[in-house]
Amino acid sequence: VEEGAIGGFASHVLNFLAKDGLLDGSLKVRPMTLPDFPIDHGNYDKQINDAGLSASHIASTALSLMGQKAAAVEVLAAVGGK
Repeated sequence: VEEGAIGGFASHVLNFLAKDGLLDGSLKVRPMTLPDFPIDHGNYDKQINDAGLSASHIASTALSLMGQKAAAVEVLAAVGGK
């Protein structure tokens, strides 16, 4: 998770993992970065939620990676996430 744009630290990590063959097995990676659209001014928590980088979004992504799709949707629904 990074509050940077696509092409930042996550890209370097993915490049390293790919070159070392670590993405050839069962490792699951989902970079979470700021979206490529303007985010309205507001308090920090609202901006992070709008960007999809809140704790609930992170938990939902992790649950989804573990094959727990229903739990992932439930986490976001509980906080009104998108």
